[in-house]
Amino acid sequence: MSERYDIAIIGSGPAGLSAALNASIRNKKFILFGTKEISNKLVKAHKINNYLGFYGKSGKEIRDEFANHIKAMNIEIEEDKINSIYSMGDYFALMGTKNNYEASSIILATGVNFGKPFKGEEEFLGRGVGYCATCDAPLYKDKVVTIISYNKHEESEANFISSIASKVYYIPMYKEEVEVEPSIEIIKDIPIEIVGDQFVSKLILKNQEIETDGIFILRDSISPGQLVPGLKLDGNHIEVNRSMKTNIEGCFAAGDVVGTPYQYIKAAGEGNIAALSAVSYLDQQNKK
Repeated sequence: MSERYDIAIIGSGPAGLSAALNASIRNKKFILFGTKEISNKLVKAHKINNYLGFYGKSGKEIRDEFANHIKAMNIEIEEDKINSIYSMGDYFALMGTKNNYEASSIILATGVNFGKPFKGEEEFLGRGVGYCATCDAPLYKDKVVTIISYNKHEESEANFISSIASKVYYIPMYKEEVEVEPSIEIIKDIPIEIVGDQFVSKLILKNQEIETDGIFILRDSISPGQLVPGLKLDGNHIEVNRSMKTNIEGCFAAGDVVGTPYQYIKAAGEGNIAALSAVSYLDQQNKK
């Protein structure tokens, strides 16, 4: 049986880090998923003047302060991408690219960098469309696979699947130079629509069409409705109350993913509330 955490926090921006600090202070057993870089969005901010106590600092300087803070509190970031989360009643099952996890409660702090789904993406999810190439690779032995990637980090997934599939098309949605295995065909074009009958058969791009058995869409984060089935949304955002509770018992959310204003100080405050709400929820469950 896998280890069960009290709280799983998905996202390492200001909301996720703030939630982790409070989970740590309250002595809960938690796991924080994200990137050691903490937040790509934060690093790119030129100057931030609306974060109390950090006047005139660049996003990179604030990121470094965040990193120092969590290091001082011995908080580690688990670099595993969570692709789906299922409510199992009294706990949640989390499916990562590297491992699977269990937690009694979850805090979603994934930000809003997931983009709009492609036409046909949601319709063919699980029928040729997936979000984790390494997880589903065995299904595509000797088949044609297309990878739409938003991050250079994902090139290793493409290389891995090229050792299993008969053909791999790689569509980079980022500007850096692409460095993948020579057998992978790189296509610089804009995906428009995913089509098929029972299963995916084709990807329509702006300038061409490619026949394919599977399509992996590797975004920085997955839209909340696809990440957690049954989650109630308000447009693209997760619907929460003032305690950061979602419609799913034991599931909380904070930061940009719950709505505007998209500001770091607001996200950090919500992360704090979400963690305290999760702690309160756990304490009530333990009394039962």
